[in-house]
Amino acid sequence: MAWRCSGRTNADLIANMRTARIITTDRVGEAMTKVDRANYIIRKSEAYEDSPQSIGHGATISAPHMHAHAIEHLLDYLGPGKRVLDVGSGSGYLSAVLHHLVPGGIVVAIDHIPELVDWSKSNLRRDGLGPALDRGDIVAVTGDGRQGYSSLAKYDAIHVGAAAPTIPQQLVDQLKSPGRMFIPVGTFTQQIIQVDKDENGKVTKKNLMGVMYVPLTDAEGQKRGY
Repeated sequence: MAWRCSGRTNADLIANMRTARIITTDRVGEAMTKVDRANYIIRKSEAYEDSPQSIGHGATISAPHMHAHAIEHLLDYLGPGKRVLDVGSGSGYLSAVLHHLVPGGIVVAIDHIPELVDWSKSNLRRDGLGPALDRGDIVAVTGDGRQGYSSLAKYDAIHVGAAAPTIPQQLVDQLKSPGRMFIPVGTFTQQIIQVDKDENGKVTKKNLMGVMYVPLTDAEGQKRGY
């Protein structure tokens, strides 16, 4: 089971996900190795547990195996010069991993809780990514991720870290042709849906797996506990 991938170190965690065939490509393993999860959580003793953890403000950091699944599914759209939108970026962890997969590209990390955006910037700098922030290779902004971030659109890949009741059309509109989005969708039952837009702009959707994510909501709803 995925939660058995927990380790005592970041290297252990990643090795266990490789053994479980959650990480199946060297590119994903190498990118995740470069980002120490301990820099992006509150309780350092839980850094390498394969489980979601609270990061305050009604938000969580997803379990490492879900981040690995997301990157593996987006990988064909990640590479040099690519542009990525990370919706509900929280602690900044996944944005850091994505940065290592798009050299010379841009990762836009958007969250509607300003305190989390500020914290994520501190986390990224602690992890040695201050220069990437200063150059604009990682852009961390406060905003309603359901509306995307039009200033730097369009995006080769979009990751959404909370469950939307339906797929936001604005996110689909901000996908490049071709492009791909990884998004949890649903309320009582949820599915990860892979949204693909081909070179002609045709959109197709594929259910990948059942999941349980916190809701993609507005800032006030999140602070109230949804």
